[in-house]
Amino acid sequence: MKSEKISELTTSRLSVYLRCLNTLVAAGIKTVSSQALAEQFNLNSAQIRKDLGYFGEFGVRGVGYYVNDLRDHITKILGLDRPHRVGIVGAGRLGTALANYNGFGRSNFTVVALFDNDEQKIGRRIGDEEILVRDVQQLAKVIGHESIDVMVVAVPARAAQKVLNQIMSAGIKAVLNFAPVPLTARLGVKVKTVDLTTSLESLSYFLARPQMGSITNARRKTRVDEVTEQKEQEL
Repeated sequence: MKSEKISELTTSRLSVYLRCLNTLVAAGIKTVSSQALAEQFNLNSAQIRKDLGYFGEFGVRGVGYYVNDLRDHITKILGLDRPHRVGIVGAGRLGTALANYNGFGRSNFTVVALFDNDEQKIGRRIGDEEILVRDVQQLAKVIGHESIDVMVVAVPARAAQKVLNQIMSAGIKAVLNFAPVPLTARLGVKVKTVDLTTSLESLSYFLARPQMGSITNARRKTRVDEVTEQKEQEL
């Protein structure tokens, strides 16, 4: 792996590549070139090669990439070869929706705890997994007991920094923030903010200027489409 710093954009694209490779595996495809991968999933072949080049040489001349091998490599690069235990602060609508989301398990994330300061919510169990809502004052203790390594902030903006301070004091290094406010983290703590309002406002800008929109050309049928269609016909 190269010693230069890897950008967050690069790691985000690796996650996209992993999702694409999972699709290829499900379709029974064994090898793929960067060009074929780009055409199938509307990506950039040069960018794929550049991103993967930060971490080693994975392609084989004349063959491309072995899909299963590349998927395993990216899984390890992203640290998804080991389970991550997640806690959520905020047992409101957003927090409970996140706790109920079944898609996390596919990427080796499991929500194991919910926290809140509302006495009417504390003690309740949420979702099919019946995740217990705990008092936020027990956060540090529960994080240690449950071996939590990722925390999610799903509280109002006014409380978000205080919650983050509690989380950092408990030793957590990775935080996903849904509060619509910039947070200040300590050195060595990574906070990634998802601002739904900002994303919607960006879409509003697009809608306000329809002349700037472009018609997406129809994508030509590729190898994974043909294999998938063939399998569907055989069923």
